[in-house]
Amino acid sequence: MPGDPRPIGVFDSGMGGLTVLKALAARLPHERFVYLGDTARLPYGTKSAETVQAYALQATRLLLDQGVKMLVIACNTASAVSLDLLQEAWTPIPVIGVIEPGARAGVAATRNRRIAVIATEGTVRGGAYARAIRRLMSEASVVQQPCQVFVALAEEGWTDSPATRAAAAHYLEALFSGPSAPDTLVLGCTHFPVLTEAIRAVIGGGVALVDSAETTAGAVAEALLGAGLESETGASEAGTVRFFATDSPERFARVGTIFLGRPIEPASVELVDLRVL
Repeated sequence: MPGDPRPIGVFDSGMGGLTVLKALAARLPHERFVYLGDTARLPYGTKSAETVQAYALQATRLLLDQGVKMLVIACNTASAVSLDLLQEAWTPIPVIGVIEPGARAGVAATRNRRIAVIATEGTVRGGAYARAIRRLMSEASVVQQPCQVFVALAEEGWTDSPATRAAAAHYLEALFSGPSAPDTLVLGCTHFPVLTEAIRAVIGGGVALVDSAETTAGAVAEALLGAGLESETGASEAGTVRFFATDSPERFARVGTIFLGRPIEPASVELVDLRVL
């Protein structure tokens, strides 16, 4: 029913999902959130599907223990290999991933029907973005590029360093050269939006850059409305976030501030061990 005060649960392998949380908080100022970063076991993108599924079940179980009314998988790798599993495991709790909203935004943005997706090795290997894009636009040409080093650079807070620009050139220069280059680039990892400046320096201003955080926030808003789960206007604790991390709350707060765009106090980050859940 309308006026549901329970929080929305959000999880990622690390800090990248904070870009999704930032978009959610801006779009849904009357909601409150619980965020979990599985920082002890990142990156997910180099791990097997079975391992990521096990991690995702543990992470979402913790969020459900906090009484959340909806789960947002703010991790492309986990969305790619675990979304169906989590939706089945936790029904009737709604579970929203980032792949479908990102694919929809990419299809809406392209003019020449050539779309590039950069992501982790796991997301590229699974091909979830390519399948989602082609379901929406069967004639689309989709090229995928794993950019695993981007995750480490983002987690270090090296958003526009010489090393970041060199990595961007290595991954993207050949992809965006020539007359048949894509006109749209989907950032298929929630860590990548903080590297936008370095990425844009390589691909130029004429390529549409798609960040799935905004479109995911829109999908969550629609799902809340459809299920009658919105929090009432003026609800107590509106806009608050409870943070959990599986390693180093101090580092989570320091680097997470870059992703969230506002300070995170180390004392506000609770350390948890998902292996005992």
